[in-house]
Amino acid sequence: MATESIQAIADEDLPYDVFARNCPSRHVLKDVTHAWGSLTLAALQEGTFRFNELRRRVDGVSEKMLSQTLHALERDGLVHREAQPTNPPRVEYRLTDLGREVAERLRALIELVEGQLPQMLDAQRAYDAREV
Repeated sequence: MATESIQAIADEDLPYDVFARNCPSRHVLKDVTHAWGSLTLAALQEGTFRFNELRRRVDGVSEKMLSQTLHALERDGLVHREAQPTNPPRVEYRLTDLGREVAERLRALIELVEGQLPQMLDAQRAYDAREV
């Protein structure tokens, strides 16, 4: 039902507006900006990974959550899943061209946050000290 309504809105040929309640961009933005989505895209920027390699790279993500994240990102056209017909099957994940573009922008945000983290931690400590 939700997919049908998203598609109906997308087919109306209206400009997309992430601030509009029913805009389909919100669903993609959620997939990309969710913590596991962002980390998965950033990790895949480093290259092609098999599932367990990616799970180790994105430390702390559960198997179920990584699987759900990869499915969502694949559906959004950001991740390509390739299953090789071997025994056992070998499945690899990599970014699509669109996924690389999104991951580059996410990487810039990640680097900004990492670079400014000392200031952010100071701000958190100051805030917490006022709240007590």
